[in-house]
Amino acid sequence: MQQEAIIEALMDPAAYDEEIRYIKMLQTHISYIILTGKYAYKIKKPVDFGFLDFTTLEKRRFYCEEEVRLNRRLCGDMYVGVLPVTISDGSVKIGGSGRTVEYTVKMRELPQEALMSRLLDRDEVTADIMDQIARILSEFHRKAETNREIESYGSIRILRFNWDENFDQTGEFIGRTIRKGDYDFIRRAVRGFLDGRRGLFKLRRDKGRIRECHGDLHSGNIFIADRIYIYDAIEFNKRFRYCDVASDIAFLLMDLEFLSKESLSIRFLDRYIEYSGEKEDFLEVLPFYKCYRAYVRGKVTSFKLNDPNIPEEEKETSRQMAERYFWMSRQYAEQMIRGIS
Repeated sequence: MQQEAIIEALMDPAAYDEEIRYIKMLQTHISYIILTGKYAYKIKKPVDFGFLDFTTLEKRRFYCEEEVRLNRRLCGDMYVGVLPVTISDGSVKIGGSGRTVEYTVKMRELPQEALMSRLLDRDEVTADIMDQIARILSEFHRKAETNREIESYGSIRILRFNWDENFDQTGEFIGRTIRKGDYDFIRRAVRGFLDGRRGLFKLRRDKGRIRECHGDLHSGNIFIADRIYIYDAIEFNKRFRYCDVASDIAFLLMDLEFLSKESLSIRFLDRYIEYSGEKEDFLEVLPFYKCYRAYVRGKVTSFKLNDPNIPEEEKETSRQMAERYFWMSRQYAEQMIRGIS
């Protein structure tokens, strides 16, 4: 059964064994999300982008289970579990008894207005909220899994691979969203920092600071509702979540600074250092990871310029955002060279 037909069938309230207040469908380039008023159902698209592969039913089941495992660390009961999507006598059901044709992650539906990114737009995020997030994340990082395999992802070899991938994938955007001078400067600064600060990266590994982190820690992945839910951790590629805790923190700091919320960024950083007990080496490596996070956002936002399904007006907005991310990456690269955070 084609996935498009499954999704169409799930737009019928009869596919659910629970009260349905409404049915709305959202989608990203890798998932469909069906909202029903009380719960949300996420179904992975059968796509292969190299860095993720959801092309078989078994792979989608595995990554659904990984998504629940990883997100329960910070979200608790928001992630209900993984359910089969079945078909019997021509009827598609979630959690039915027929043949399994798909898998879905079932989550509690939270109001979109409670997203931190929207609250930031309305200036409704307080210093106290940043304190709470800092405390949650310091405890999360303290307990997060680490082992010899995970530690290897903090090596110079892996970090260089990640950066080389970025530079290879953004070459086509030179002159479109990133200036050649900035591209060359960032590349020189990153390579120089990796070559010149080997001892710093070894220290971070030796201190056990490379952990199974969240991997996508920005304000669009945080709900501030009855409690704080930090969701949508990266499940599809361990290379993106096995990282220095400083890389996790750098993403949210960079995101706040992108949104011109510098005072909240400073407050969050101060409290995270206080709660986590991080030392000077954390501050030394932070500009490197902020540079990386801003560059990746610039890259991903630039990709939208090549999508034929995106309207030209939206592409122009994406172009301007990508330019700003790359400009910020340049500023962080200059901080790396000056040795300040």
